[in-house]
Amino acid sequence: MGMKQNIGNVDKIVRGIGALILAYLGYAVSPWFYIFAGMLLLTVFFGYCGLYSLLGIQTCPLKKK
Repeated sequence: MGMKQNIGNVDKIVRGIGALILAYLGYAVSPWFYIFAGMLLLTVFFGYCGLYSLLGIQTCPLKKK
């Protein structure tokens, strides 16, 4: 059972913007926000979200054969 991509392009953009906001909050408010920003960036880079897999959600378009 491998990690198949389950995050689409729009979802990646939204997560990337969220990571930037959280990184700023980590700088301005508390370093704890850096952890959440890092988690979002990892999901963007790998295209995989474990929570989506558990819930059966997939925002990545299906590839035609």
